[in-house]
Formats: sequence, C-alpha cells, structure tokens
Amino acid sequence: MTVDTEDGAHRTPTPAPRRAGVRPAERALAPDLARGIMLLLIVLSNTAFHLWRSDYGPSGWQPVTGEWLDHAIQFSMITVLDLRVYPLFAFLFGYGMMQLFLRQTAAGTSERAAAGILRRRSLLLIAIGLAHSTLLMAGDIVGYYGLLSLALGWLFLRRSERALKWWIVIGAAQLVLVSAQPVISAALQGQLGSLGDAGAAPGAEAYGADEEGWFAAAETRLTTGLFITFAAAPLNLIGGGYVIFLLGFWAARRRILEEPGRHLPLLRRTAVIGIAVGWLGALPAALAHVGALDVPDAAQSESGALTVLREVTGYGAGLGYVAAVALFAHWWGGRPARGNAKAAVAISAISAVGKRSLSSYLAHSLLFAPLLAAWGLGIGAHLTSATMALFAVGVWLVTVAGAYALERRGWRGPVEAVLRRLMYR
Repeated sequence: MTVDTEDGAHRTPTPAPRRAGVRPAERALAPDLARGIMLLLIVLSNTAFHLWRSDYGPSGWQPVTGEWLDHAIQFSMITVLDLRVYPLFAFLFGYGMMQLFLRQTAAGTSERAAAGILRRRSLLLIAIGLAHSTLLMAGDIVGYYGLLSLALGWLFLRRSERALKWWIVIGAAQLVLVSAQPVISAALQGQLGSLGDAGAAPGAEAYGADEEGWFAAAETRLTTGLFITFAAAPLNLIGGGYVIFLLGFWAARRRILEEPGRHLPLLRRTAVIGIAVGWLGALPAALAHVGALDVPDAAQSESGALTVLREVTGYGAGLGYVAAVALFAHWWGGRPARGNAKAAVAISAISAVGKRSLSSYLAHSLLFAPLLAAWGLGIGAHLTSATMALFAVGVWLVTVAGAYALERRGWRGPVEAVLRRLMYR
C-alpha cells in the first residue's frame, strides 16, 4: 500500500504496531522482582558519591573515613555492589528489549515496526538520561543504556539464535582480552603493582555534589553525563561489555525468567558460580580498601589491576543475582496460596517497583540529590558510609510504598505512562 504526498511522491507508510505494551496478565514475577531489588542496590551504590566531605580511597568510589561500622559497609559495597549492579541492569535491559520485540512480532507486528518501537524507546531514554544527569544526578545510566540499546537493537535484535550465540562468545572473549591485556602486560614486565593512576581525581568529583551553586553543579553533571553516554557507551561496545545485553536477548528467547522451572540446573549453576566469582574477584580490592591487604595505591585506582579484576568478575555476579532471584520466584510460585500474607505483600510491593523501574530510579534522585548535595541542604556532609546506607534504604522504601500504592490502583508509573504513549504513538 502507498499513499500520495503533497509533492506527488508515492511513499509506503510506516507500519504500525498491532498491540501496545505488556499487559498485566503477561508479566512474570522474576523480572519485576529482580528490577525491584536492583533498584535498592543502585540507590545504595549511587548515594556513596554524595558523601562530599569524605576522603575517598585510591579507587575514588568509596570513602576511607569512618568507624568500624562504616568500614564494614564500605567492604560490603565493594564486594557486593560496585561494578556488579550495572551488569545486572544491562542483562535485565536486554531481556526486556527482546521481550518487547517478541510480543510485538507474535501479535503480527512486522519486525521492522517492532524494531522501530525499540528505536524510539532508545532515543527517548537518551533524552531522559541527559536531562536527568543535568538536573540531578551525573551518574545516570538511562542515557548510557539508551545509546547501547540503540546500537545493539540495530545490530543483533533480528539475528538468528545461532548468530547470537557466536556473538556472545566473541563478546566474552573480547571482554576478557581487552580488559585483561594491560594487566597481563604489566604482570609479564613485573610491574603489576604500578599499573593504574594513584593520583587520579576521585570519581566522586564528577558528580558535582560538592558544588555550592546548582548551575556550577549542573555544568559538571552535564559534562559527566555527556561523557558517560557518548564516550563510555561506545567504549563498552569496543571492550565487549555488550555481551551481557546479548545474554539477556538469548535468555528472553528461551523465556528463562518467565519459566524458571524449565531451567533449574542452569539457574543453580549460574547463581552459585556467578556470585562466587563476583565476590571473590572483588575481595582483594575490599581487603585493600580497609587496610587488611597491603597493595599499592596505583593497583587500587580506577585503572589499576584490582579494579580491572572487579570489573571483569562483576559480570558473573550480575548474572548470579538474576539467577538467584529467578530461583526464588520459582520457589515462591510453588508455595500454597495461604502462605505468609506479610511476605506476599512485601514481594508484591518490591515487584511493583520493578514494574515502574524508570519512575522509581528517577525518584531516587529527586529524593536524595537536593537533600545531600552542597547546592541543596548539604546533608551529605554530615553522613558516613553507615548512615548513608540507612538513608539509601529509606529512599528505596519510599519508592516501594509509592509503587505499591500505584499498583493497588492499577496505575502505571508516571514516566512509564508517558514513555509508553510516545513509543506506541
């Protein structure tokens, strides 16, 4: 079918989607529960950058100041959270992309139109991410993953499963070789301890939380947001980090999170091996941070050997976390309906956050950035790692309560509602 335009040309209209987004009855517990838990881990990780009067360690990620409880929190975050949450996010992001694509094509939407929906979504996420980083939070990941999803959707979304598996192998090899190459070279030269830059500025400075003027902080945040979106994301493609997205694509085609009972051996192996590799890979950095291991500052820096080890093994932890949640969802689904009512409400509330993950993620910044930053109330100057962790949990609980209230009324998150309207026109 063609239509005549005012200039007399014949053009084929853009095919329209045959259906809108996911319906409530189509949702599975595991992906939503995983996203809800992921948001707790993200807010815990992000708030550490707002302790703007603290002294940061060589990595620039966690403070070195505080009492024994603060050091215990820092140790736990380095082991469990830092460079471990983003692979979890990327996997779930890729999983959700493929879910959307498969739902649309199963309903009769052409592959081209389904890919067009995802392309619009990616562009909208880039715009949302840059606005978020400029206004509130420099470490935004929405724009970063928006750009990655734009490229990966175009390159891999419609590939065969065999091709997808090959690219997963290539990406994994690329990740290990590109990331490990500097470490291997330094080790062969006997200079492993000097790899890195001990004099680099702490990464927390890129957040602008210590700027007393909002406009000065916004300039810093915008610079950081532009770098993360348009430099770090392409570097991720070069370095092989896209492999976690492709694993999400592959897992969605197999419906691993919707039907965990059919994949129990795989999920058990992934949970045990992935979490063990991830935590053990971060252990040297955590021990060095609290002074239990004598390691040169250069090795602990953001480009040092310990950080490289943390980053590579973090992919295993992210996958392990997803698998653990899927196993829990399978176990929970097999319980009698008359089980613990309070636990059921808690799980429903956390899943409600996962269904509204973008609104909840942005709400975190609305709640903590103006309160913690120097340009706001400046409370971050008076908190420690332990009290900041409590603050972060409190912020997450506020979003849980809000999401559960929306769930009981059958309302979507406000950002999801707008995004859905723009995506499906």
